[in-house]
Amino acid sequence: MRLAALVLSCLIAPALCCIAPLRARAAPVPVIAGSRAPDFTRAGFDGKPVTLSVYRGKVVLLDFWASWCAPCLEEMPDLINLQKQNGGKLQVIGVSMDDGSDAAKSITKRFSFNYPLLMGDAQFGNLYGGVLGLPEIYLISRDGKVLKRWRGDMKSGELDQAVKAAVG
Repeated sequence: MRLAALVLSCLIAPALCCIAPLRARAAPVPVIAGSRAPDFTRAGFDGKPVTLSVYRGKVVLLDFWASWCAPCLEEMPDLINLQKQNGGKLQVIGVSMDDGSDAAKSITKRFSFNYPLLMGDAQFGNLYGGVLGLPEIYLISRDGKVLKRWRGDMKSGELDQAVKAAVG
């Protein structure tokens, strides 16, 4: 009887060890309009911390991008312009989803960024429901709630109109 229990435990225990880690990894929860934007603190490319909640009272445009993403690079001048036009009411934050910082930081030589840039990763992307397509942009209200999310290309002027309505 003891031998049977020992054999059974040797068969079951390894299976449970494989299943338990799978249950521990919950799927990312989508961040939808009306929900609170997950707070974060990350070092910016300049070494200074970037914390989302510091910008409460301003509308935030959180832009997930990568150096290899052509649509991401095409929209950067527009984001720089939005920051310039709405500087007191809007804060753009760029999150590079590149695998390494060298490629991401090389982009700073092509554009005159007037907003903070920081590195993201899969864990950071999971805060926002898993960043699966780029560009991915979140427009966040003054009180920290998501107003709108865009993934991929968007219609011309759509972002400008949404920012204008949000900053009032």
